[in-house]
Amino acid sequence: MLCASVVVFSIVICGSWSAEELKFPPSFMFGAASAAYQVEGAWNASDKGVSIWDKLLHDHPELVLDGTNGDVACDSYHQWRRDIEMCEELGLNMYRFSISWPRLLPSGFPNYISEDGKNYYNNLIDGLLEKGIQPLVTIYHFDLPQYLQDLGGWANPLVADWFQDYAEVVFSLYADRVKYWLTINEPMGICDGGYGKYSAPYFDDPEVGRYLCNKNVLLAHAKAYRIYEKLYKDQYHGKISLSTLFFWFKPFTPEDQEVTDLTIEHWEGRYAHAIYSKEGGWPPKLEKLLNDLAKKEGYKYPRLPPFTPEEVELVKGTYDYYALNHYTTRLVRRVKPGELPGKWFFDGSYEIGTIMFKDPLWDTTVADWFALYPEGLREQLHWLNSTYDLKEIVITENGVPSLDPGLVDTQRLEYYRDYLEQVLLAIQDGINVTGYNAWTLMDNFEWMGGYITKYGLYAVDFTCPNRTRTPRESARYFSAVTQSRMIRPTQGKTKLNYV
Repeated sequence: MLCASVVVFSIVICGSWSAEELKFPPSFMFGAASAAYQVEGAWNASDKGVSIWDKLLHDHPELVLDGTNGDVACDSYHQWRRDIEMCEELGLNMYRFSISWPRLLPSGFPNYISEDGKNYYNNLIDGLLEKGIQPLVTIYHFDLPQYLQDLGGWANPLVADWFQDYAEVVFSLYADRVKYWLTINEPMGICDGGYGKYSAPYFDDPEVGRYLCNKNVLLAHAKAYRIYEKLYKDQYHGKISLSTLFFWFKPFTPEDQEVTDLTIEHWEGRYAHAIYSKEGGWPPKLEKLLNDLAKKEGYKYPRLPPFTPEEVELVKGTYDYYALNHYTTRLVRRVKPGELPGKWFFDGSYEIGTIMFKDPLWDTTVADWFALYPEGLREQLHWLNSTYDLKEIVITENGVPSLDPGLVDTQRLEYYRDYLEQVLLAIQDGINVTGYNAWTLMDNFEWMGGYITKYGLYAVDFTCPNRTRTPRESARYFSAVTQSRMIRPTQGKTKLNYV
């Protein structure tokens, strides 16, 4: 087992900056994030049920870049003590992890609760709290029980009730200790990815299934929120949201502002407007555009399934904070005559008629869609703050990929430095950002990127039986930030040395 990293750092401040200006508030929470299927392994340990990712990748290993799967992953099911130790080494205030639905409820239903599954999460939660680290628990992070998928999955309206029942079990077991909750991670990944041949269940149904899923995840989230609100909130005073994958979008030219606004509605509004806006329901302009398109294509029913007045009220206001997964910024422009719009949702929208791309002045990463524009995060935080009535924002994912398994990860270190600076500037602007979670604590199974794509603060040796974890330079930097609660401005006005 690795010893805790010792981080020594010194700060020299020059120019007009002061130590006080560089500091995060004392209450600000630094964290790191993970997800059950990506780290736990033990896919068939004890009485765990089969998930949609188990099924998909056992049947179709060719879908993953290196032909791998999450059967063992980081083996966090057995190495959870080391995971907690890493959180302590980093000086984290919180650790975001998810509960595996089929591990806790092997059948998908609450008729049977796995004792081993229950104890695994009890041990993880209690171990974190013993170290003074708050658990930030995601109830669902992509791993639907396969049996529920066989019954229609997220396209079946009954899934909202199934999820409510599952969430009620989770709350009954852990609400006495968990103060921060996420119901569902990245509904866009579930619906646009799952029904766009990008993630499990890997269906090609973007015109119908995607939007059935879209509505059902909102209802599922709302029903889980209302159960907590009714049975647990007054007693335990926890906070609940769902995490939204929301790239920031900027118009290529002033003439592209309208399609950029529609792009934001298509990405964020479809999964957030019903929850955070004052009026609730679908974003009106987007709803009209998509439903008009469905009519032209000969569909009898609207593209976006309508909410009843009761459903609008059920979903509206089901949040205690805004949970943001931010990675990058994209420029948006309208397609030119004769040009085909983007089909992949990172590249554009064929429905709106847009192309997404990066500014050539922005640095890039190993992923062609992933450009570096730290200022976009601050701009996005301002947009959120002015668009919705938000009491609190928590950044629930932020990180950068690489293909290098080594420990000297300069680009990742600089990414965290630059993006954390923008978070601090937003706080100084008066926006109540209360937490930041790095994606990810350690290298893991990165969905279709397998084990080739690396996001980890810690490198993981996937050839070693105990999946040895070793801190990268970015981990040492992150630890320096959490201990000092200070960062270096990118203009070179502050020098930060660390070993």
